Amino acid sequence: MIFIETKLPGAFIIELEKREDERGFFARAWCQKEVRAKGLNDFSVQMNISYNKTRGTLRGMHYQVAPSEEIKLVRCVRGIVYDVIIDLRPDSPTHGEWIAVELTADNYRTLYVPKNFAHGYQTLRDDSEVLYQVSEFYSPALERGVRYNDPAFAIEWPLPVSGISDKDRSWPDYILMKDSDSPTWRTRGGR
Repeated sequence: MIFIETKLPGAFIIELEKREDERGFFARAWCQKEVRAKGLNDFSVQMNISYNKTRGTLRGMHYQVAPSEEIKLVRCVRGIVYDVIIDLRPDSPTHGEWIAVELTADNYRTLYVPKNFAHGYQTLRDDSEVLYQVSEFYSPALERGVRYNDPAFAIEWPLPVSGISDKDRSWPDYILMKDSDSPTWRTRGGR
């Protein structure tokens, strides 16, 4: 496994270290020893599949709050997705910043998403499918979200949005507020 740390500390792109021959290749997609050696959490309690019929579909930006903050391991197994994460850790030097990674069935990349990051993606091809593992069980009462077009983050989506849930379209605005010397994100409306 090849770990590439992104500009958001703790978030990694994981690429396969392929052993190739005339038959194709073999690679380890997950290794507890290697993950632990990087200081990352290796625990997973749930695996989810998301199938998306049409190009331009947007899902996200989701996260869960304490005590059920999620770590996610995300991989596209069919099609192409533009995967986005936002650092929402209050004390992080990259707080409020986002990155995007193109995940495809052909590049075999996996994105390791730490706790307290919002996550979402847009499909770049019809019939795209995403597989992801999470470290905590889904808890509807602890789910939160960031609106995909919130000006506080100014995410640059590659396509017009062709499909999105009412919930994802309706997350409240986030605003940057100062609590003493530490910037923190708050939602308007107290959500």
